[in-house]
Amino acid sequence: MARNESGKSPSELIDQRIAELGDWRGETLARMRLLIREAIPGVVEEWKWRGVPTWYKDGIICTGETYKDKVKLTFARGAALDDPARLFNASLDGNVRRAIDIAEGEAVDPAAFRALVGAAADLNAAR
Repeated sequence: MARNESGKSPSELIDQRIAELGDWRGETLARMRLLIREAIPGVVEEWKWRGVPTWYKDGIICTGETYKDKVKLTFARGAALDDPARLFNASLDGNVRRAIDIAEGEAVDPAAFRALVGAAADLNAAR
């Protein structure tokens, strides 16, 4: 497992970010991370672009950014994915990426999210 200059692994840095947030954003990021791990056993966690949790399986699945008013999960190839549950609610005009913005108090259907993550992994593997 690669470690950064602090000696921490990407997974440890994600753990640290969740703890540092200490609010609904950390709880949301932790919940979505668990769903990603359930959907793709053995998913690779990375720490990119100076602090963005990123999940990989045969390419980038999604990133997990936190802002003051939302947690944003951006799917690298989201425009190519079927989204029957209509989870994507941001970055809808782009040709490649799609995102799910989660505000405080909002819930994302766990089964639909796991299916979307699995479809993203399948799309990467098909390349």
